[in-house]
Amino acid sequence: MLRSILLTVISILMMSMGSAQNFYDFTVKDINGNDFSFSQLEGKKVMIVNTASKCGFTKQYEGLQELYKKYKDDDFVIIGFPANNFMNQEPGSDEEIKKFCKKNYGVTFPMMSKISVKGEDIHPVYQWLTKKEKNGEKDSKVKWNFQKYLIDEEGNLHKVIGTRTKPMDEKITSWIEG
Repeated sequence: MLRSILLTVISILMMSMGSAQNFYDFTVKDINGNDFSFSQLEGKKVMIVNTASKCGFTKQYEGLQELYKKYKDDDFVIIGFPANNFMNQEPGSDEEIKKFCKKNYGVTFPMMSKISVKGEDIHPVYQWLTKKEKNGEKDSKVKWNFQKYLIDEEGNLHKVIGTRTKPMDEKITSWIEG
């Protein structure tokens, strides 16, 4: 009993001091409006990417799908987060985005509901990804669409990969295979 109380007090103190949150605690809405719990990702390598349908990098959907198809059976998953933070390049509704991704790129990796990845209305997942005080690793800024965040099997932020790096780049594939 005393041990349980002590652990609770320590946990509360750590949260109040701004210590890192757990990646697996997040639950978000998928593109169909259903809950998607990150707890189901435990033990997997995860790539989180902010996407847009009207961007010069939109063709990366093709590479993302290829990457997912190649490694999905190796405890790897891609989570796409449509966002309209850069030059109105994702103006569509969730339904429009879903149809676009399926029709043009055959996307089968999990797509989430459209969110904000920066600014005052930044989604909590992206707060975690971009703030060292939350992820325990590093600060970063989402600079453009198709920026990639790599999360290891223990739920730790491993690396931030810039927009220009294609999904099938060796930096990514060697990490998945490693």
